[in-house]
Amino acid sequence: MEQESLFSHRMEIRDKISELREMIDGIPDIDEKIDAVNCVRREIHSVSPMKHHPVDFIEWVKSDTVEKNEYNPNSVAPPEMKLLILSIEHDGYTMPIVTNPEKDKIMIVDGFHRRESERCSSKISKSTYGRLPVSYIRKENSSPGDRMAATIRHNRARGKHAIDPMTEIVADLLREGWAAEDIAKHLGMDADEVLRLTQQAGIAALFKDRQFSKAWK
Repeated sequence: MEQESLFSHRMEIRDKISELREMIDGIPDIDEKIDAVNCVRREIHSVSPMKHHPVDFIEWVKSDTVEKNEYNPNSVAPPEMKLLILSIEHDGYTMPIVTNPEKDKIMIVDGFHRRESERCSSKISKSTYGRLPVSYIRKENSSPGDRMAATIRHNRARGKHAIDPMTEIVADLLREGWAAEDIAKHLGMDADEVLRLTQQAGIAALFKDRQFSKAWK
């Protein structure tokens, strides 16, 4: 009986999807059709057992609504940028741009150069109808400090980050009240690296009454 019930549910869902597909296929305006598909994906995502993973919902949004952040320490050399553009032109977008919605704009957490590729290449922009594929970070990780930490984790996981901007990020996190231990934990650093960056930022005085615990070295 349980298998019969499951089969019945699947058949009913398939029939409804078939009707929905015909409705969307009949929308003549491209932008409206893309928005309709986004809407369907969002609704499915809302009941997905995997909705706690950002990649479970990828949305195609208009490029001009996606803005860069001011703290990304990642940089790409011109030859690598050309290769990235070529890759997207030939293979399409295989990774979304990780973002966080803020009022009337969508702020990039990771994927600035993937966004720039669309703006630099008419071929890419034409293929996406001026849209970009984005995923959204978890709401509980959307504070300024958490977003900075997420950006650094993405960059460091790929082995790409610049030192100078990193000093500013560590300084900003300290000013927001983050403990040195938390910075080390969330940015994938050790005690010496955090201390070195604070010294380079000229804010070592913040640590004059604090000592690094040997337990987290």
